Amino acid sequence: MNKYICVHGHFYQPPRENPWLNEVEIQESAAPFHDWNERITDECYARNSASRILDAEDAIVDIVNNYSRISFNFGPTLLEWMEKKAPETYQAILEADKESQKLFSGHGSAIAQVYNHLIMPLANLRDKHTQVIWGIYDFKKRFGRDPEGMWLGETAADTETLEVLAEHGIKFTILSPYQANRYRKIGEKEWHDAVGANIDPRRPYLCNLPSGKTIVLFFYDGPVSQGIAFEGLLNNGERLKSRLLSTFDNNDAPQLMHIATDGETYGHHHRFGEMALSFALDRIEKEEQAKLTVYGEYIEKFPPTYEAYITENTSWSCAHGVERWRSDCGCNTGGNSGWNQAWRGPLRASFDWVRDELEGLYEEEMTKLGAKPWEARNTYIQVIMDRSKANVESFIKSQTNRALTAEEKSTFLRLLEMQYHTLLMYTSCGWFFDEVTGIETVQDIFYAARALQLAHDISGGKDYETKFLALLEKARSNRPEQGTAADTYVKVIKPTVIDMLRVGAHYAVASLFAKDPEHLNLYSFKAASDKYELLEAGRQKLAIGRAKIRSIITWEQVEITFGILHLGDHQLFGGVREFISKEAFEKLHLELATSFNRGSINEVIMLLDKYFESHNYSFWHLFKDDQKKILSKVLRHTLNGIENDLQHVYDNNYPLMLAMSSLNLPLPRPLYLTLEYVVNTKLKRELTAQEVDINEIKKLFREAARMNIVLNLEVMEYEAAQLVARLATQLEEKIDNIYKMHLLVNLLNTLKDSPLKPDYWHAQNTVFRLKNTVYQHFRNLSKKNDEVAVYWCEKFDELFDKLNFKA
Repeated sequence: MNKYICVHGHFYQPPRENPWLNEVEIQESAAPFHDWNERITDECYARNSASRILDAEDAIVDIVNNYSRISFNFGPTLLEWMEKKAPETYQAILEADKESQKLFSGHGSAIAQVYNHLIMPLANLRDKHTQVIWGIYDFKKRFGRDPEGMWLGETAADTETLEVLAEHGIKFTILSPYQANRYRKIGEKEWHDAVGANIDPRRPYLCNLPSGKTIVLFFYDGPVSQGIAFEGLLNNGERLKSRLLSTFDNNDAPQLMHIATDGETYGHHHRFGEMALSFALDRIEKEEQAKLTVYGEYIEKFPPTYEAYITENTSWSCAHGVERWRSDCGCNTGGNSGWNQAWRGPLRASFDWVRDELEGLYEEEMTKLGAKPWEARNTYIQVIMDRSKANVESFIKSQTNRALTAEEKSTFLRLLEMQYHTLLMYTSCGWFFDEVTGIETVQDIFYAARALQLAHDISGGKDYETKFLALLEKARSNRPEQGTAADTYVKVIKPTVIDMLRVGAHYAVASLFAKDPEHLNLYSFKAASDKYELLEAGRQKLAIGRAKIRSIITWEQVEITFGILHLGDHQLFGGVREFISKEAFEKLHLELATSFNRGSINEVIMLLDKYFESHNYSFWHLFKDDQKKILSKVLRHTLNGIENDLQHVYDNNYPLMLAMSSLNLPLPRPLYLTLEYVVNTKLKRELTAQEVDINEIKKLFREAARMNIVLNLEVMEYEAAQLVARLATQLEEKIDNIYKMHLLVNLLNTLKDSPLKPDYWHAQNTVFRLKNTVYQHFRNLSKKNDEVAVYWCEKFDELFDKLNFKA
């Protein structure tokens, strides 16, 4: 049989990290998750690592790792985040690639990606090389092998890009059929016009490059890929299977049916899409109507017999080539009638200016340090992936021809970080959407701001910002009240820019609420106090200290003096400045402590103003996550008071409210809101408690039903799912804990009869794992009439059924 199917998933999110903290800060729009990376991981990336196959009654018959049976690429910046924040899913992806090599003749399912998804035809040649070099290094470090293929951001390609891929050993890439220009059978003279997707996607094509190198091109099946993304093919696994099989001819020639879509299609854009994919692939394998394959295996079995050329400067998501990322071409996400994207050109021009303006500074300063500037940048990925001190020291030594001082090492790292951010600012999502003040575009401007800040410091204070703002002024918002990108820079970005004193201020404030205030890890910084004293008087606190703040990224270091007064709640007043002398610090410390200890708060405030002058900071200078964390702490007392007051109203008026409810009389709104708040608060507390009280949970569900209370379903379903997952994990840790299994079954029964419809995905994974490992051991014991084992198996079978598994 020469019919083969390959499904390619392009899994990618733009980098969302704060450029100064190297962490993704909280994104309220992703609630109840911390941020969109976390939410999409739960909805898609994790789901595809353990996808369900259902029977006709929608019972789970198997759980499979989709990644091992499809072709896929993950954006390197996404994998960097996932390695730290979603390690189980990350490991499942790596394991899937190893498993796929057993299935596909030694060829892995993973391919590489250009590093941060910039539009390659719009990049200069130097940046193209760095993107490919970094993408390959990242891939090898993670997957332990050389990549055979590489995904281009938005599949955007030109001949120069293909040359760069081939030069670095990439064997193939995947393109849209609309990117094909002409083709012919190898050995024939006549070319056939392929413009308008007039090309057979069921075969690979050799592309002969001007340099004499070659690369294989796969043009995916456009209609089926479109159907999966936008036409509901993922609503039914059987329908998906049939569509994948429908494109084959009835002949013996080798045929490859292959598609390419955003990986987020399977689970995030289309809920349960990963299950439709699992079902279709499972049926295709079992019915043997075609074989699953990956691109590397296919070209080894069937080398190209046709050749093709591409149309220059084209992509898969812009009908005008690559204009979506540099002009008002008309491509947009829709829904905003009357808007334009004339801002795209000025935005790119402003970034091009940043890149070109900083090039001279970079070359000059790196040369002074005895390094080859662009070789150092190409290998800087070794540091990006491992910022341990030993590795960075080794890297600096390998890149410079002399020993560097501590200050020179910091300059060396700052120069490379400057270049790193000039690459990140070109991430394609900044131009894809409709509005220059949108979150994706602003993120790219953040990266430009970080590059300019580093250039300002390295150059000794040169003003780059004025010219940059002048260029951004040409990028006008579609929202008149927003003005221009320059206005957004001034209002949104500049106040967020972090320097070492700002980090010191964050440390000083955070120390008031920390268990070990003398040593704190602050994202990409470390703080250590040489002297620290915390004075307290009721709710009032005063922290006085001297500390060293060090950047893990650039090795910059500053010694600070600080004094922070907390008056309660979010009321903070204080200052931070560079350390001057021991004598000056001791004088400051004595005066502040004396005034605080005698209760002269006004005097403390005047002293802080005197000693720190313009270097004053408050609660609003905290980083975003810590603002929320500390607000939660200071609000706890207030919220507890409100809850007690509402509980008092609830208790005193409950007979009246019950009577009104039984008579179908509407409750006065204040009383209804009291009921709603009390019941929702109590239920959330029970679902998050360490000790589960099933009876109390049942009581609260009955109360909600009796009084027609609207539950906060999204929050409660999330917490209920977390609780069930937590109990399943505890059972796995102590497998013979019959009580825990009994509790889990009772909880599932309770939730089944409730308004909640929790997603038990995590718990199902755990229980399925137990079924495939320890279950048989207990089953064998039960056959020997072991009473404990018999009971264990009975309860486990019940648990298995409650979690929707087919026995």
